[in-house]
Amino acid sequence: MKFIIDLIKTILPVIIIVGLLKVTGLLGEITYVAQSAVLKAGVLNVNPSEPDKETKFDYGFTIKDLKGNKFPFDQYKGKVVFINLWATWCGPCKAEMPGIQKLYSKMKDDSVTFVMLSIDKDQALPKVEAYVQKNEYSFPVFMPSGYLAEQLQVPSIPTTFIISKEGNIVMKEVGTRNYDTKKMIEFLRKEAAK
Repeated sequence: MKFIIDLIKTILPVIIIVGLLKVTGLLGEITYVAQSAVLKAGVLNVNPSEPDKETKFDYGFTIKDLKGNKFPFDQYKGKVVFINLWATWCGPCKAEMPGIQKLYSKMKDDSVTFVMLSIDKDQALPKVEAYVQKNEYSFPVFMPSGYLAEQLQVPSIPTTFIISKEGNIVMKEVGTRNYDTKKMIEFLRKEAAK
């Protein structure tokens, strides 16, 4: 019995602290700071490689820009597409976004289309807009309009997909990564040149 009481005394403060951090929104900020430090160390640099088996991507859904304009996703058929699923409340997502912005700045003239897909709820649109403006991100930001393709209903974010011109998923990364690497630039340029 003493063991159980000691265990509760040890675990209860941790649960309370984590709960308070989550309720106040500080947990996302703490994970953002931690993930940013790891990214800067180069530990999470993406290492793109060809998949063992290519999977066709389902273009049959609609997205909307931050002004509410809706677009069928199939407008990107025949293009190399970099899709990143993220949210304003996700610290690891926010940690990788500066690297994606740098990659976008280097790649925007290389026939690669970027789709930064915020999965925040529609009511959070002002928060998404404010976050993008505050950080001066220039990559295109969208939100889902209706359902998302099954492939994009991922168990965790951030998740990034690279879709080939042929409509195949040629890369899928789950978790925080640094995409602003020489290998990633070469990978995307190779895909765009096909």
